[in-house]
Amino acid sequence: MEALSTDITDEIKSLNSKFVSSFNQGDVGSVADLYTKTALLLPAGSEPVKGREAIVQYWQNAMEMGVKAITLDTVEVEQLDLTAIELGTYTLKAENGNTLDFGKYMAVWKQENHHWKMQKDIWNSNQQQS
Repeated sequence: MEALSTDITDEIKSLNSKFVSSFNQGDVGSVADLYTKTALLLPAGSEPVKGREAIVQYWQNAMEMGVKAITLDTVEVEQLDLTAIELGTYTLKAENGNTLDFGKYMAVWKQENHHWKMQKDIWNSNQQQS
């Protein structure tokens, strides 16, 4: 059974690498393709964002507001049948490389057409609000 969770962890890390490279190249369409059709983003300080079209717009807005690079680091992945729960950390950077935000996230991954996709994505900052 342990080999299964290692396999899914590697697969989730690979999908996160695709997320990062797509985002860092400004390709929000490819970022949104990593979410299920009915996915839900739960960003801090904002209303929920539902569905791929709205997710494309959310990430496009983030880029337009100055987020030019993102890093994701998986801390753990727990697989429950056709669902996986990922915990990790993120960093958002500006064009000049300065850190804009950093914190932690939790993503719920589901199988959609035999591919792992994010169903729910929530994150919050480690920075103190002033």
